[in-house]
Amino acid sequence: MKNILITGGSGLIGRKITALLEKRGMEVAWLSRSSQGRKSFQWDISKQELDPEAMEWADAVIHLAGAGVADERWTPARKKEILDSRVKSTRLLYAAIENSTQKPTTFISASAVGYYGFNTGTTLVDENSPAGEDFLAEVVVAWEQEVKRIENLNLRTVLLRIGIVLDAEGGALGEMLKPPVAAPLGNGDQWMSWIHIEDLARMFVFALEKTTLQGIYNAVGPNPATNQLLTLEAARAKGKPYLGIGVPGFLLKLVLGEMAAMVLGGNRVSCQKIQKAGFDFEFEDLKEALKDLFKK
Repeated sequence: MKNILITGGSGLIGRKITALLEKRGMEVAWLSRSSQGRKSFQWDISKQELDPEAMEWADAVIHLAGAGVADERWTPARKKEILDSRVKSTRLLYAAIENSTQKPTTFISASAVGYYGFNTGTTLVDENSPAGEDFLAEVVVAWEQEVKRIENLNLRTVLLRIGIVLDAEGGALGEMLKPPVAAPLGNGDQWMSWIHIEDLARMFVFALEKTTLQGIYNAVGPNPATNQLLTLEAARAKGKPYLGIGVPGFLLKLVLGEMAAMVLGGNRVSCQKIQKAGFDFEFEDLKEALKDLFKK
């Protein structure tokens, strides 16, 4: 594979994957509404329009596009946007691939551990565990169903259910360390299945290059941590004060509304399947991962 087409390429994960692929000598183009100052093809999800040359050019597609689930309060309109951005974008890709005369051979899609539900307690869940019944679980189920339609077009298809991505430039860590003093959320006992962003980017490249890989894999590290431990270690790595008293759940619900369930719940997620497939993590230890992220 030489030509890789990425949706959501300008995001934190997309930029990391792009850099890795280009370092390996591959040519990368983004699907976007504007040129983004690099090689790109245009699409418009709302109009269900996509440059037909994109799929003729691409040997493989990496699908990352989707509205951020934690960017705004979950109004009915925002919830619809979160769902539509994933379902309609994947549906558009399906149509473009189906109509192309020279199809890509591989389709790698982001998914999310939100599939399992807001809170699965201390149970270790894996790819065969049932879906949850809350809003995010419904979104992921609908999203994955659209990706599985693409598999029916005879493309090798891989879905990576992503957990809490640790990155110094933003994402979960940025939000946790934004206040003057870091503190756990709720009682802090909820599990967070984290992955270093470098490992996540490497996992996408692994899924792209390992031609025997197919199906659903959890994109999390091997050592989940409680919210309290992750907050404490992140504060230490950042050199930020830590307060062991958790932010009360009722206050989070007042501020965040329904979205509070996402941070008050948690999941212990297994990564054994991707490890057995041959993927080696560079950052298995939480302290080492945070030390790498915040190194001077």
